[in-house]
Amino acid sequence: MKTRAITGFFFIVVLIGAVLLGPYTFVSFFSLVATCCVYEFYRMVRTESVQPLLLLGVGIAALGFGLVSFTLLALLPYSVLSASIVAVLLLYIAALFRKTRYPIQDVAYSLFGLIYAAIPFIFFMGLGFVGDSYNAYIPLGFLILLWTNDTGAYLAGRSMGRHKLFERISPNKTWEGFFGGVVMAVVAGFILSHYFGVLPLWSWVCMALIIGVFGTFGDLVESMLKRNVGVKDSGNILPGHGGLLDRFDGLLMAAPLVYLFLKNIL
Repeated sequence: MKTRAITGFFFIVVLIGAVLLGPYTFVSFFSLVATCCVYEFYRMVRTESVQPLLLLGVGIAALGFGLVSFTLLALLPYSVLSASIVAVLLLYIAALFRKTRYPIQDVAYSLFGLIYAAIPFIFFMGLGFVGDSYNAYIPLGFLILLWTNDTGAYLAGRSMGRHKLFERISPNKTWEGFFGGVVMAVVAGFILSHYFGVLPLWSWVCMALIIGVFGTFGDLVESMLKRNVGVKDSGNILPGHGGLLDRFDGLLMAAPLVYLFLKNIL
């Protein structure tokens, strides 16, 4: 428990620092995190019968995030992102040269790794640029709402949890915890609207609801993935917490939806 608490504290400090230190640090740090998540995904699903194109997939993720970062920072035109699409097509060609038993399955897992573990981070990084210039308070607010939802769900589930949410996927999650997390996130949204501003109150509340609901689903989907491949944690890079995917599972589903919501109201 002590190791988990210490790791969690420094992990949060690093994330907050990465957001507040400016756009270059923000996009560089989360590009690195996302690339590591892709690598973690490939390592997690790899078996004798499943052989994703690990090096090529991670390389495409790194290239894609490099192009996305430069595009968000207005250093490259958006048209340059088409290079990422061409790079993805290399997965099909590369599979022709590998002597694996199920090449199409390998390509499918390789593509799914990019869709599942990489693309959501592009939307999260985009949260910092939904306005005319970089604004750290929106991605920071997103993270705070995500952490608040997790904390509220844990506390409510431990104290009042009786009715299982998806027992076959995650035996410890309950409906009471789910609603407790959503309520606590909404309360945090009210507080953020007062101290952060940037967005009107109703927007922060809507963000909290999206994160509370779909952040939980993101957590459940990652649990389903781990059960499918028979692992307890996605990795061991964070002592006491598992892997990066274990820490960002809620972001993977909530970030794209929050981004699309904000782009439609701003």
